[in-house]
Amino acid sequence: MSTTTRRRDLAGACLAHMLHDGYTDQLYALLPLWQAELGLSYAGLAMVRVLYYGTMGALQIPGDKALGRRVSARTALVLATFLAALGYLVVALPGGMAFMCVGLVVAGIGSSTQHPRASLLVTSAYGRESRGPLGIYNFAGDLGKAALPALVSLLLPVLAWRSVVALTALVGLVVALLLLLVVPRRQPAARAVVETPAAEPGHGDRRGFRLLLTIGALDTAPRMGYLLFLPFLLHARGGTDKTVGLGLALLFLGGALGKAVCGWLGERLGVALTVVVTEAATALLMMATIVLSLGPMLVVLPLLGIVLNGTSSVLYGTVPDLAPGGDTGRAFAMFYTGVIVTGGVAPIVYGVLADHASRAVGISASALTALAIIPLVLALRPSLVRSKLTIG
Repeated sequence: MSTTTRRRDLAGACLAHMLHDGYTDQLYALLPLWQAELGLSYAGLAMVRVLYYGTMGALQIPGDKALGRRVSARTALVLATFLAALGYLVVALPGGMAFMCVGLVVAGIGSSTQHPRASLLVTSAYGRESRGPLGIYNFAGDLGKAALPALVSLLLPVLAWRSVVALTALVGLVVALLLLLVVPRRQPAARAVVETPAAEPGHGDRRGFRLLLTIGALDTAPRMGYLLFLPFLLHARGGTDKTVGLGLALLFLGGALGKAVCGWLGERLGVALTVVVTEAATALLMMATIVLSLGPMLVVLPLLGIVLNGTSSVLYGTVPDLAPGGDTGRAFAMFYTGVIVTGGVAPIVYGVLADHASRAVGISASALTALAIIPLVLALRPSLVRSKLTIG
């Protein structure tokens, strides 16, 4: 495969990831408005969000299996992006709660195939050298997380929320067109298998992958739980809708930086020690935001973003090395299923805690989940050593 083709594959995957992750996290900027309009509790808001997030997670493996054998990654990404944009157009229609729910489900169906298809596109293009490009792909997702929520928050004081959502849907349609132009045309490819040392018999990759999947799922729970409460935490400190947008942007920009920082730490400290450090820092900084005033809290948010999002890049880049049987496409689909389903369920659990106790209790539960990852990643370390992913 030529260098130009590889770069175009990576560019297309990054473009899709940026849009779809932005679609996922723009919901947080809309939650306070939906709470006011619909009179929902924290748990109710989490349930509305799970219509999108849960659908996206539940269809990762079925969508990857169905499309992977029938259409190329290029076609799959274009269709996924178009459907996600169409779903948000439905959300923007003036039809009340019913249209909102249907639109979120449609958008979730569209976004369900992006992660496994785009990840496999990158892995197939770069093979054993895919860890770096996968880091770039992951970084692009965080740029989308920072850009779209910030854009939504800036537009909400000027336009009605339905108009804002319709504009983001149009952005998705433009991205679908760009993907047609950027990603090279090729024949539909069946499931690609990328051989790694961890795929060889006797290397314990299945056990290691199961542990990695558990850690990845638990890692996303504190992130999604905290994001549920952050807009309300900022409002409680005297922040406006613009402040919410700024806070989300600072957190996500920190997360984007965290991809590079944690990747650098992972190469020098090893995957296990890096995850231990970032999860401990995540818990500490989450607890700090409960008591800080608005100004110091905004200063802390980028630091929290670095450790909150950076860990996922380290874990994500490990998937090809521990993929059972070397089946990277299925491994990515399984990994994202665990991550996304947990990310959909966890905010509901934290939301129930907050409804029955307080917002501080919900955030504290998120912090404790981050700490619970530490013994699991220590148990994963032998598999990482065998795969030559650590330096110790």
